[in-house]
Amino acid sequence: MPNTLKAENDVNIVTKPGTAVPKLLIIDDDESVRKVMGFRLRDSYSIIDSGSPEEALALALQYKPDAILLDLMMPKYSGFEVCQTLSSLSFTSHIPILIVSGESSERYKSLCESIGAKGFFQKPVNIEALQKKLASLIVLSHEKSQPKPRVRLRVMLRLRGIDSTDTDFEIVTATENVSADGFLCGCSALVGLNSILEVSLATDGAPSAGKARVTQVDWPGTVGQRCDFEFLEKPIDWILQ
Repeated sequence: MPNTLKAENDVNIVTKPGTAVPKLLIIDDDESVRKVMGFRLRDSYSIIDSGSPEEALALALQYKPDAILLDLMMPKYSGFEVCQTLSSLSFTSHIPILIVSGESSERYKSLCESIGAKGFFQKPVNIEALQKKLASLIVLSHEKSQPKPRVRLRVMLRLRGIDSTDTDFEIVTATENVSADGFLCGCSALVGLNSILEVSLATDGAPSAGKARVTQVDWPGTVGQRCDFEFLEKPIDWILQ
């Protein structure tokens, strides 16, 4: 039988002793919604739920769930803010977030995906479709979370793209480390999570290595801002193959 713990600030944690089922964090200020979702998903997941966005951020760091279901319209902090925060933190950026909301998917789906959400389900939710999406995202996130070898190497790169003010930019920067499919470097341009840039070596006439997506931003908006990038496809003429 599952163990149900009642924590402070309206938090419920349902665990399954002796099993290794994935953990699912449900964030919704409507307790009845959390209970229904938890009940319908409890056979496949250990459920952690909270009606407090602030508490939920702490729970995500503490329990490191395998996936998160997030409502959009909540008091004090919106789901948009929670999603953007979780997607930008290095400890939680790999956790897939699905929006489950009564708001229109046509209105908010693209916005939510731009700040890190992996899908949008409008209430009332098709549970079967939700379970399939959760299962595929968790498998994918576990594959991506496997450590990939990085080499501490300084390589001069040219980055081109459009910043958050819709202005074209081109900068030359140096990597801190590189892998066969990504790199970490300083980035003075105003770019956000999931921005896509054109990458090439900074030598004259160097061809494009490919397009890379921003997967993490450290110290955003400061002179020390740096970004982690992941190539969308296997890069061409890259330093590591």
